Amino acid sequence: MSVKPIDITGGESVYCFNQAQLKGAFALFEAPGKSGDKVRRMVEAMESGLTRNERAAAAFVVIDRLLKRQDG
Repeated sequence: MSVKPIDITGGESVYCFNQAQLKGAFALFEAPGKSGDKVRRMVEAMESGLTRNERAAAAFVVIDRLLKRQDG
């Protein structure tokens, strides 16, 4: 039996990122050291282990949890 994938494309915009946030994210991703290494490993693991749809779902859930979490 084949399982039909859940499509997460389309719909209204919910999250907005500014250029400074995106630039900061890439700076951390590209930075030498422990934090940059951790981020690169996580991205690599997601890209090699998840489909495009699964990666998008994981990214959206992480962003939503970051927005709702108050402890920084």
